[in-house]
Amino acid sequence: MSRIAERFSHLRLRGRTALVPFVTAGDPHPDVTLPLMHAMVAAGADLIELGVPFSDPIADGPVIQRATERALAHKVSLRRVLGMVGEFRRRDADTPVILMGYLNPVEVMGYREFAEAAREAGVDGVLIVDVPPEEGEALVGALRGAGIDLIFLLAPTSTEERIGKIAELASGFVYYVSVKGVTGAGHLDAESVATKLAEIRRLVDLPVGVGFGIKDADSAGRVAAVADAVIVGSAIVSRIEALQGDPARIPEAIGAFLRELRVSIDHARAPLTEGGVEGGVV
Repeated sequence: MSRIAERFSHLRLRGRTALVPFVTAGDPHPDVTLPLMHAMVAAGADLIELGVPFSDPIADGPVIQRATERALAHKVSLRRVLGMVGEFRRRDADTPVILMGYLNPVEVMGYREFAEAAREAGVDGVLIVDVPPEEGEALVGALRGAGIDLIFLLAPTSTEERIGKIAELASGFVYYVSVKGVTGAGHLDAESVATKLAEIRRLVDLPVGVGFGIKDADSAGRVAAVADAVIVGSAIVSRIEALQGDPARIPEAIGAFLRELRVSIDHARAPLTEGGVEGGVV
């Protein structure tokens, strides 16, 4: 069982919804990333999504695009991100780490070499935004061979056929994009999210995390009532951006924000699901 599967199993037994913060590796400076990762875990993060800087982040809105630019200014490459994960593992052997990024740097390294390097660093899952399920089998094979989960995105427009195809390839969990558009855009409609998650769960036997559009404790709590994981990105990265001139304050500030989210998530009371299970984790 992977670290991701173990974490969701543990949360399910405790009746808890996962908190998954996203940060861009190397933003605003490489020296900030490691202490920030540890601060997020101390504040209640259950998994960490670590963005790999890329020059053309097509799925990301302006907030995360600027974070990527700040990281690239410090020459933060895919190999350097793997090194950060390896450093993180020296103190934390339990918290799952998911890399989020784009295919080009992985193709340059090579699927097999990337998968082995990620395994050695302690990466648990990979989300490659621009790899559709129809073209992901080679990458899936390399990652499976290294014991790494491949996470796929689902959208409000995803058809049953597309959801079924992703169900065949995905492992760890699936990531539901709750709004149409890029990160940081759109208004979260919790009722529509709940309806779509019911459809996804009929076809996918994995935990479902929800991201995009979660901006504060209130929206995190509303999503926690229906999802297995609450994924928060732009709201965190915008706070990092505001403190880029005083980076020493970033771990404490982001930790305080995550503690607010954690309280809201833990107080969310989910209705009974279609299968009769109470709570946000099914």
